[in-house]
Amino acid sequence: MKFKDIISKQEKQLFKDAIGKVKPMVQDKIPPSKKAIHAKTIANQPKNAKQQASFYFSDEFEPNLNTQGPTKYVRDDANSFEAKNLRRGVYAPDLILDLHGLDQNQAKQEIAALLYACQKEHAQCVCIVHGLGGRILKTKVPHWLVQHPDVIAFHQAPLEWGGNGALLVLIDLHDKFNLKD
Repeated sequence: MKFKDIISKQEKQLFKDAIGKVKPMVQDKIPPSKKAIHAKTIANQPKNAKQQASFYFSDEFEPNLNTQGPTKYVRDDANSFEAKNLRRGVYAPDLILDLHGLDQNQAKQEIAALLYACQKEHAQCVCIVHGLGGRILKTKVPHWLVQHPDVIAFHQAPLEWGGNGALLVLIDLHDKFNLKD
């Protein structure tokens, strides 16, 4: 039995009275042009920087990080003393991101948003608190950070910023967001 068979004539009349006069829609039959196809391709591209930044993070990438001692990394074109400066507390974090309670995908999106926010807020140093727990985020976060071009260096945070459960990250700021007077 179809739905329209279930509805009584009285219910149909009540509906028509409530809605009023209605004009039926006509289906548009214009074939898509090259311009429309191009617009559709653009629509499938990432719409915001958070999504674009997340493309830097691959779960399959395994960097050659030191497994002995604290977690640290310095980009090839940066000064190797930056990791020491992070460890010694020369840099204080401008922003802090706490990943407790997040799964890998949520954590990845939050880190991408943080790296984008660093450019907008001119934050050169951030602290990412990943915690210890099952050590999943503790191992994944450094692997993701190594892949991002804005990350100059990172080091296990000093105790005051989270110690073994956190990383201090040094960010390369771009001029495209800087306002010139």
